[in-house]
Amino acid sequence: MLLNEKVTAYRTLLTKEVLRFLRIWIQTILPSMIVTALYFVIFGKLLGEKIGRVEGLTYIEFIVPGLILMTVITNSYSNVVSSFYSAKFQRNIEEMLVSPMPNYIILIGFMSGGVARGLIVGLSVLLVSVFFVDIRIFNITVLISVCILTSILFSIAGFINALYAQSFDDISIIPTFVLTPLTYLGGIFYSASYLPGIWKDIALFNPILYMVNTFRYGFWGVDAPLLKSYIVVLVIIAGLYLYAISLLRSGKGLKS
Repeated sequence: MLLNEKVTAYRTLLTKEVLRFLRIWIQTILPSMIVTALYFVIFGKLLGEKIGRVEGLTYIEFIVPGLILMTVITNSYSNVVSSFYSAKFQRNIEEMLVSPMPNYIILIGFMSGGVARGLIVGLSVLLVSVFFVDIRIFNITVLISVCILTSILFSIAGFINALYAQSFDDISIIPTFVLTPLTYLGGIFYSASYLPGIWKDIALFNPILYMVNTFRYGFWGVDAPLLKSYIVVLVIIAGLYLYAISLLRSGKGLKS
């Protein structure tokens, strides 16, 4: 397959994925904006004034980066897992598999669709947050890079979940029992430094904690282990990518 053919195949797949979630923006984009606005009102305004300052920030300033990144994570993941499983269920994924399209183009195409939705929803939530807090970005490079890398990581994770899923119920197991706990325990609503004893050490094994802390640094300049965070995220991305490619090559979840 020639390079220009690969580019065309990738562009076509990406366009399909983007149009897919934009057509139903009331279901894919609007809910995150509404839910986040409720978080800001309830946690930021009502409870935040009683909690006081966290790491030198007002409570609403503290939770803004985490809430934005949480929407990026959930939307990147859910977009890929639902889209790829639907392609499996409708059996149109077989057309891609028998085509000359390389496996990595299929993976990157679906992944890019997840990244696109994650970034669009993240930007939408950022616009909502402007109505509740005075946004001042400390480091735009860190902010954008962390957002993109996080979206890539969970898009690939969603792809792997879709490969293993045998029913529509299976695509909700990981988000419910793994993704949601990791997200809420990832330092979005509290500082990990407040955790007692062993729980602080356990929290260090949660990759979302590094993503949220680094993203918060990009917003407000709050101290965060930048190098360690990037290494953790990049290593996980590389591992998940290689694993997803190996599953595609073996036909895991695709062969009856």
